[in-house]
Amino acid sequence: MRRKFRKKLTPRKRRHVRVRAKVSGTQARPRLNVFRSSAHIYAQVIDDDRGHTLLAASDLEPDVRDRAGDGATKTARARAVGEVIAERAKAAGIDAIVFDRGGFLYHGRVKAVAEGAREAGLIF
Repeated sequence: MRRKFRKKLTPRKRRHVRVRAKVSGTQARPRLNVFRSSAHIYAQVIDDDRGHTLLAASDLEPDVRDRAGDGATKTARARAVGEVIAERAKAAGIDAIVFDRGGFLYHGRVKAVAEGAREAGLIF
């Protein structure tokens, strides 16, 4: 069973290592990291120089659920997460970020988070 588990995680982890080799967040331009589970989506704005998470949002928060509406699809909730994280970043004085897809393909819910953040005014 352990071998099966390792096989399943290895491709995403390998992609994430490749992405992280090229993407790093600074105080002036932090990194927007996205994690997608089978049911939920999470986003964090991270300053890698200090090793601190500056902001976070997920589709579990009431603010995001209200914005997406009742019975919203996972993609609609992901777009709402992008909008909320962008608004919080703007309030904290962050205008530009670096996008980290976390080893996930830039497609579907990960893409929806990025589009929501762009629409709300983040530059990347």
